Amino acid sequence: MSLGQDGPPTRTRLPETHSGPGGGTRRQPRSSRNLVTVVGVVVVLIAAIAFANRGGGNSSGGGSGNGGGSNSGAGTQAQPTAPTGDKPVTGQAAGIAKGFAKSQQGAQSAAANYAVALGSDGMFRTDRRHTIVAAIHDPAVVGKLQGELDKAYSAAFLKDVGLNSDGSAPKGLTFVSRTVPVGTKVTGYSGSSATVEVWSTALGGLAGQGSTKPVSATWFTLTEQLAWVNGDWKIESSSQKQGPAPVSGDDQAAGADEIANAVNGYGGFTYAR
Repeated sequence: MSLGQDGPPTRTRLPETHSGPGGGTRRQPRSSRNLVTVVGVVVVLIAAIAFANRGGGNSSGGGSGNGGGSNSGAGTQAQPTAPTGDKPVTGQAAGIAKGFAKSQQGAQSAAANYAVALGSDGMFRTDRRHTIVAAIHDPAVVGKLQGELDKAYSAAFLKDVGLNSDGSAPKGLTFVSRTVPVGTKVTGYSGSSATVEVWSTALGGLAGQGSTKPVSATWFTLTEQLAWVNGDWKIESSSQKQGPAPVSGDDQAAGADEIANAVNGYGGFTYAR
């Protein structure tokens, strides 16, 4: 659970019940380029789930594995996943962890938790999406970003994804959209700003008998530009690229009901560096 400046990085913390949010991200006030990024993130996540659209924003660096934090941040070698015990995160807003340390480890913890929020099913429901976006972004970018995301999650888009116009799943089906961070890496750090890459895998699709969009997995790297705002890390902008993806294993695919039960029965985690 942790967030110190120098100790060995860590990842998982207390398991919690997961309601989640999901989908896209970015920032706004500074350049229209970021609006495109948000839509790109949404499209890539959906595409990964074998949904209707495909595309994505480009990231400034490729992330893989866990990164430690030197002062420069860039080019850091991966370090073992081991808890440091420094300053655990105990607060939360809208079900999302908050109160991260003003350090490289704190920035990585924030980025991992924000990736989970942006990749969860809550992003497909207007009210929940607005809550998520407001909770994890710099207030200066929230207003414009909300409008762009409302356009991206249009009724037509939700229909293509296989959802009802309000973002709910058709009767008898369970909508799955869950992101699981595998590792983080700092590629830039100045004390009041940080660039963090989050290498992740995600599950997405519709589980249930008769689904034409079965749940599948995808791999991507999300790059978040974070700023220290009002005593916590907040997203200013973000971009995403596919991979790196490992070779698929020989696991037998679970049945639709088994997947639906697993998603409903296993909660997510709060992540700490």
